[in-house]
Amino acid sequence: MIYKRLAVSPVSGAMGAEIGGVDLANLDDETFAEVKQAFRDHLVIMFRDQNMTPEQLLAFGRRFGDLDIAPFVKGMDDYPAIIEVVKTARDEVNFGGAWHSDFSFKREPPLGSILYAREVPAVGGDTMFSNLHLAYETLSSGMKGMLDGLTAIHSPRRSYSAKAIASRRRAAMTIEADETSESTWEHPFIRVHADTGRRCLFINDIYTIGVKGWSEAESRPLLKFLGAHAVKPEFTCRLRWRKDSVAFWDNRCVLHNALNDYSGHRRHMQRVTVVGEVPLGVSDMAVA
Repeated sequence: MIYKRLAVSPVSGAMGAEIGGVDLANLDDETFAEVKQAFRDHLVIMFRDQNMTPEQLLAFGRRFGDLDIAPFVKGMDDYPAIIEVVKTARDEVNFGGAWHSDFSFKREPPLGSILYAREVPAVGGDTMFSNLHLAYETLSSGMKGMLDGLTAIHSPRRSYSAKAIASRRRAAMTIEADETSESTWEHPFIRVHADTGRRCLFINDIYTIGVKGWSEAESRPLLKFLGAHAVKPEFTCRLRWRKDSVAFWDNRCVLHNALNDYSGHRRHMQRVTVVGEVPLGVSDMAVA
């Protein structure tokens, strides 16, 4: 696409772009339409040198849809739809430090997540992203055919059970288990993107715990293979954070991994998530 109001600079051959020439706190409709198209084209987009109040961050998110209230993670007192993702200098474990898509264990996982950098280390703390469209498209025809008929089981238990939370204590974040911590939800292995109709692999190492109708022993090798395949370097990009940067990624077809390589330094981000839809598979679309 030719952008008239934005300066769009791709960051890798697989995905991702930095967007210049825009103030997210003051978006007219024409500029927002191009931002929305850049999001669709590049799957993860980053904006530098933004100056946003919590109200403006929420308003930007609402341009894309209703905002989600994060399960298990306490939001800001005055703005519950914003969670403060903080790793202090004394914390050893970071938040989101493994390949995943946000809250895929929900009936309606988020459409996308918006992350605003308030404080970042001088070096480290980058975020990696991987394109699940490419992960699907590079599978063999035999594997695609098998996965089209399979259902994945997703659950928060590995991250948000009481035991998991106790083993990953974070000084500056309130994360609590509840009655849904051991729940499961079923989604298709192959998801059809609601906006583009393009297929993608929809699994991740944190929340995908099994295959419907398969034993744990049978599920394990398939999930291990797909998890490794989904994050091959040629599918990825890496975004380097600076203070006042904002990133927005498509949670429906992108995995991300917050790198934990800045021990002894503080990192403070604010995140909002946009409500998504029930993931549909190939067979769902055929019936529709």
